[in-house]
Amino acid sequence: MIWKHTVGIIASCAILTLGILLNPFQVDAESLYWGFQKSKQEKQAQAGSAFDELLKKYGAYYKGSPDEKILYLTFDNGFENGYTASILDTLKKEKAPATFFLTGHYVESATDLVKRMVKEGHEIGNHSYGHPNMANLSEARMKEEWEKFDQILEEKTGVKKTRFARPPEGVFSEKLLAYGNELGYRHMFWSVAFVDWYADRPQGKEYAYNHLMNQLHPGAIILMHTVSPDNAAALPDFIRDAKAKGYTFSSLDALVNEATEFPLSFH
Repeated sequence: MIWKHTVGIIASCAILTLGILLNPFQVDAESLYWGFQKSKQEKQAQAGSAFDELLKKYGAYYKGSPDEKILYLTFDNGFENGYTASILDTLKKEKAPATFFLTGHYVESATDLVKRMVKEGHEIGNHSYGHPNMANLSEARMKEEWEKFDQILEEKTGVKKTRFARPPEGVFSEKLLAYGNELGYRHMFWSVAFVDWYADRPQGKEYAYNHLMNQLHPGAIILMHTVSPDNAAALPDFIRDAKAKGYTFSSLDALVNEATEFPLSFH
């Protein structure tokens, strides 16, 4: 299964409406598509005031403080393509924490790697069980997707519940954010991303490295997909060169713990 995350470039109004979505027939009028204006010259990415206010209302994030050179690595995993072990090796060597947003299929098919993520101190995020359009679901189906994933994760690894959620393909709604809060989930978006989800279209180490360095900014939540050999190859140099520019790497858990508006858990 190949699935996509498209980064929108949005100037002032960040809310993308029905007519602009990639697949309008699967998204209702209340659905939103995540997008932002990319960072340049280490200035923070901007999603616009509408998205900023909406995410703040529900304790969701797409970036951290503009005043601290801290980076947050996140990876989306829908299926294993042979590069996750290398990524984990790099994270361990560089002592860089990460959050892996997984699907149920990944937990079931790559259990040993998921166990390694947990053992080495990385956070597991909830990317839903079956990777549907979450914004188009009833509350009962939303709950089923999140909790079925948590059930599989606990069965395979002992981790009882995820705290961070990420909507498949970046499609979400205010209802999704609000109901996620009710169930104890906080949504995590991203402020750095590029086209890296095609497992059969490698473009080389420099491709990934240049995208990461060109979008570098304080507080960046970085999204990468583990299916890409480009990311696995570029990650060691990226981490080292970001550190050389004065950046440090931290966890989403630490980012949220610094906030005072919302507790880490909504229960």
